[in-house]
Amino acid sequence: MSVHHIPVLLNEVLRVLEPKENEIFIDGTLGGGGHAEKILERLGAGGKLIGIDADESAIKKAEEKIGGDKRVIFVHGNYADIPKIIADMKIERVDGIFLDLGFSSLQIDGGGRGFSFTASDEPLDMRYGKSGSGISARSIINSWNKDELARIFRKLGEERYAGRIARRIVEIRKRAPIETAGALADAVLSAIPRSRKLNKRVRTIHPATRVFQAVRIAVNRELENLETALLSAPDCLAPGGRLAVISFHSLEDRIVKNHFRMLASDGIGEILTKKPVMPSFEEIKANSRSRPAKLRAFRVNNIFKI
Repeated sequence: MSVHHIPVLLNEVLRVLEPKENEIFIDGTLGGGGHAEKILERLGAGGKLIGIDADESAIKKAEEKIGGDKRVIFVHGNYADIPKIIADMKIERVDGIFLDLGFSSLQIDGGGRGFSFTASDEPLDMRYGKSGSGISARSIINSWNKDELARIFRKLGEERYAGRIARRIVEIRKRAPIETAGALADAVLSAIPRSRKLNKRVRTIHPATRVFQAVRIAVNRELENLETALLSAPDCLAPGGRLAVISFHSLEDRIVKNHFRMLASDGIGEILTKKPVMPSFEEIKANSRSRPAKLRAFRVNNIFKI
């Protein structure tokens, strides 16, 4: 099945990153290569782009789009490891780093790993990499105790009914393991109050959305990886280097916002987006999945302080 991934906030990303000829850029979340392709257009013949993704299928998809460009280096890895990745390439610093923290349409639509409750028959996996390393969503849902499940639903999904849902999952798995995305979604639906299902204000999102978010974040250690990347980014950027991050939920956005404020207060550089940049009405209409996106950007000083 062919899936078309639409890059979110594309023009806004290019505006804050300002790619220039002969610069070196990192796209730490390569996905389908939509942002990378447009960054490359501005780097000139002497530029270079390092495209990183934890998902092998995303790398293959990006190779279809920009694989013929000799300026691109593809890396199957995690953006939390950017310092090691560029060190292995004998690159001291880069001019720009871009992170799009959303999981792509390639993973949602027919990815076969149970990222979405709409893919009811898909196995409950949720690991970005297909190699099978790390803990799976199935393992979390079927082996973690009630309190552990409630904790991640509450902390990582900001789910109001975390305790009720955790109890219901434990009850159901006593009879049979929860194996698919559809089975998990059904478990969530059976746990929440009828009043929430009927509430027009909250019906705009599926009742299982926050639980799926929480499990996905836990499986892939997304918040830990983000914090690691943000801490190391200034040491990887050349003077005047830019860092842009698109987040899709409040947990990520809060981490990015607070980290940029800390960097600015320490005199390391300046925040380029005083408020988060969000999609226009036209973009949301063309791509509804862009709706929760928030872009923040930071530029390190032209001269490093010693």
